[in-house]
Amino acid sequence: MKTPFTVEEFFNVFERYNTSVFPLQLIFIVLGVVAIFLLHKKKKIRHSFITGFLGFLWFWTGLVYHLYFFTSINNAAYIFGALFILQGLLFIREIIRNRLEYSFKTESWKYVGYIIILTGLLIYPAIGYLLEESFEKTISLGLPCPTTIFTFGFLMLTNIKFPKHLLIIPTLWALIGTIAATNFGVFQDYLMIISALIANFYLIKRK
Repeated sequence: MKTPFTVEEFFNVFERYNTSVFPLQLIFIVLGVVAIFLLHKKKKIRHSFITGFLGFLWFWTGLVYHLYFFTSINNAAYIFGALFILQGLLFIREIIRNRLEYSFKTESWKYVGYIIILTGLLIYPAIGYLLEESFEKTISLGLPCPTTIFTFGFLMLTNIKFPKHLLIIPTLWALIGTIAATNFGVFQDYLMIISALIANFYLIKRK
């Protein structure tokens, strides 16, 4: 599929984003570590913190990355931004409903979810940094693809009350994101479609 921008323009957006928001991307990673830490605690605050953090990440990505930065090279970013903001609001609604609960148990699927979380948080940006050899062009948490992977991982650690509509927008973005992997050589984006397939298979089939 032909895109309305070049590879250089694509990575220049990330460069402008990273330069403008620094050091917030590092703070997002720290908060991601906090979310993982709380996952192992019995405190009920972990549920609202994780859901709230996921909601914030989607809202931030939609508003700041898509609507403020990505629209400079792609008009479709207005639609993407609206979808990401909607996903963020859906997470916020789950805080109000007090329906999402997270736990880590010694089960094979839970370990897979845990690995997917670490992939979005650390492995994805590490691969990007090694390939680009540039912090300014590194794609990390707070940007669409690692945020989507990170989200799939935590959704796999939810309880059986998990509302399946929360999978729709992340899955759509996982499909769209494969275009970047194919056209722009963002090979770590293949991790996103793999995460989407695993999370959908597990969560839809789970009773």
